[in-house]
Amino acid sequence: MTDFPYLHGFSQDEQERLRKQARFGEFTVYQNVNLSHVKDLLEVGCGVGAQSEIILRRFPDIKLTGIDRSTKQLAAAKHRLASLPGTNGRFHLQEMDATKMDFQANSFDGAYLCWILEHVPDPIRVLSEVRRVLRPGSVVYATEVMNASFFLDPYSPNVWKYWMAFNEYQLEQHGDPFVGAKLGNFFMQLGYQDIQTEVKTWFLDNRYPQARKDCIEYWAELLLSASDQLIAAKLVSEEVVSGMKEEMAKVANDPNAVFFYSFVQARART
Repeated sequence: MTDFPYLHGFSQDEQERLRKQARFGEFTVYQNVNLSHVKDLLEVGCGVGAQSEIILRRFPDIKLTGIDRSTKQLAAAKHRLASLPGTNGRFHLQEMDATKMDFQANSFDGAYLCWILEHVPDPIRVLSEVRRVLRPGSVVYATEVMNASFFLDPYSPNVWKYWMAFNEYQLEQHGDPFVGAKLGNFFMQLGYQDIQTEVKTWFLDNRYPQARKDCIEYWAELLLSASDQLIAAKLVSEEVVSGMKEEMAKVANDPNAVFFYSFVQARART
């Protein structure tokens, strides 16, 4: 299976950025995630294993099966997870299309999806397949972006041009940068039960100066990870990219800066 078009690319730098992203967001993402009763977990879109690593550490009784379409990402995940303590015999990674999984019904008792549905053309089909391969009563967590929530102050025109192009590119690649807000509808449509959604927010101002600076610098890395693709697609110019970098650095060091971003985590049962 070949690698599919992906907003951020597949370089080694990007693979390390994904691991850094997982560590950066761990506290907020996992604050209300409880997989302590799950024995056989399916992780859809495991990529480089950044979330897999956290799950295996936080829930030591879990056996994790991860699937992804990217050969490169899976190779990186296998290498990384095999090097960690306490993971031996606890994970199995497979190259697979999440819209037509090679698993029998009732194969797992939990599923985890994080930052994956934003990249797929048919998230409904993915969640339908997840439901098929889970046993009755299994828990599912889906954590997804809601990019309309992004706010940065002071106003930074190149950042906004770049951000709009970033989202436009994802839509052109048949992804959805606003998919987080739709998770409740998706789960209802597919007959899931006990559906709950939580809006999680990074809201950083003068009360948290160091956290604010760290967050803005992290987001600058995230934005830059798509710059080559956006330039190639002629959605931004080199000047806009350069301007975005300068503005993000300036805002990161502004004593009165504000950063705000929300995403959505949904939990449901089969």
